[in-house]
Amino acid sequence: MRIGIEVNGVLRDTLNKIEQVYSKFYLDNPLITEEEKSQYEILSPLESLDISKHLKFKDDDELYQFLYTEHCMEIFGHAPSTEMSTFNDLFDFYLGNRDKHEILIVSDEIGKSKPATLFFLSKFGCQIEKVKFYSQLTINSMWYEVDVLLTANPELLLNYPKDKKIIKFNSTYNKDIKTEYSVSFLKQLNEVIDKL
Repeated sequence: MRIGIEVNGVLRDTLNKIEQVYSKFYLDNPLITEEEKSQYEILSPLESLDISKHLKFKDDDELYQFLYTEHCMEIFGHAPSTEMSTFNDLFDFYLGNRDKHEILIVSDEIGKSKPATLFFLSKFGCQIEKVKFYSQLTINSMWYEVDVLLTANPELLLNYPKDKKIIKFNSTYNKDIKTEYSVSFLKQLNEVIDKL
């Protein structure tokens, strides 16, 4: 079986890091004027993947620049893991399953977020051999690579090929989505894989 484990929301706490970097560079930055600061605001806690609903930007271009050009390494490279033991649990899962299953990391990335994500994985000592980046345009190539996907992404939880299995990693932004299989901690993944 080919098991894909997604980076965002499962291994990396991307949303909290986005909010921290936004505050640092737009709200708490002593180098910008009060007038400039007034153009930015945290509208609500970042609890969905629709960032523009939670953080105020001038337009979508500025949001894109913020994420994928200006602060890419701060966000995607230096974000914390979702749990204190995420990469220890991932390593244990990998060691226990690498002879039975093909395990790969998958991540929805574009532009400079790809090298930043590789840095993120390397700084935590990730030993999984295969990393598959995909985008909205190449999502089918990701599904071709996996039989089972562990993800927190609501879009993937709701729209996946029927010949694939999906495991929900529980988060605040997917709590209303019902799936057959779910985990709240990475160390629970073994139990679910054994059922499949």
